[in-house]
Amino acid sequence: MKTSDFYYDLPQELIAQTPLDRRDGSRLMVLDKTTGATRHLHFYDLPSLLRPGDCLVLNDSRVLPARLLGRREPTGGAAEVLLLADRGDKVWECLVRPGKKLREGARISFGDGLLTAEVAKVCEGGNRLIRFQYDGIFLELLERLGRMPLPPYIKAELQDPERYQTVYSREVGSAAAPTAGLHFTQELLRQVRDMGVELAYVTLHVGLGTFRPVQEAEITDHEMHAEFCTISQTTADAINRTKTRGGRVICVGTTSCRTIESWAAEDGTLRASSGWTSIYIYPGYRFKVLDGLITNFHLPESTLIMLVSALAGREHVLAAYQEAVREGYRFFSFGDAMFIGDTM
Repeated sequence: MKTSDFYYDLPQELIAQTPLDRRDGSRLMVLDKTTGATRHLHFYDLPSLLRPGDCLVLNDSRVLPARLLGRREPTGGAAEVLLLADRGDKVWECLVRPGKKLREGARISFGDGLLTAEVAKVCEGGNRLIRFQYDGIFLELLERLGRMPLPPYIKAELQDPERYQTVYSREVGSAAAPTAGLHFTQELLRQVRDMGVELAYVTLHVGLGTFRPVQEAEITDHEMHAEFCTISQTTADAINRTKTRGGRVICVGTTSCRTIESWAAEDGTLRASSGWTSIYIYPGYRFKVLDGLITNFHLPESTLIMLVSALAGREHVLAAYQEAVREGYRFFSFGDAMFIGDTM
């Protein structure tokens, strides 16, 4: 199967640059995964698509304000550092700009010296290992000095950083938001829970690889990035209980989907698990646990649109996307959402 098989034409003006004032006011396209039939609702209508006994699986990862703007020492030239992964002992793997100026031994100052850093190593592929020096708690400094690492297709400044966090985020570690969850409010979560839908939380820390385009012509030649994820015993029990009683497991976002599918046994059962996953889901994949998916609209030729196509069929998905374009839906991180499942 070709990467080009997952292309669709998207006008630039449909890429959402800012979140809506009301989180659950976004539009919600309903796609029946079997028939391809569609309906048009709003996200606050989600309870009408759920049934008592279903289980919603949500990713509670919280985005790290991982973009740091500083000055190179001693010249004072601008420097930008994007934190990717904590390697321990105050060392982080990072992306940097300008790369030519930030070689091994280069020093950077942030926040008038509240935080300083030195490039310890230039990694294969261009990433840097950077050792930070500071007094106090690193995460508190990041909250003060860091900025949200918004996707490259968002050009507008984010006025409220909390709008790039889900209302249930708690485990800090993502370089990008699990954006399907941005539509939920606390009131909507209460409403869903009160109608007999179980809420279960997993953690997958989203890496910047989620935005990496597929360069290979054949989708099977693409090497998937790895991300760290965790399933607690409480969540495993909730999902197993749902499957036993005949309820549906509906994942909020592709990250939640990838987490539970990574650790599920062949019979669909789960137990507490933690580790790195590089699961790559594309058409032909047999889902072990997931029955339905709540997700945003994804980039053309991306691994995420391939995952969605594995669930509902490439033809159905591309037809739904073309309909969304015609109807003026908002796309990507701050855009509208889809509910994909057995909806009839």
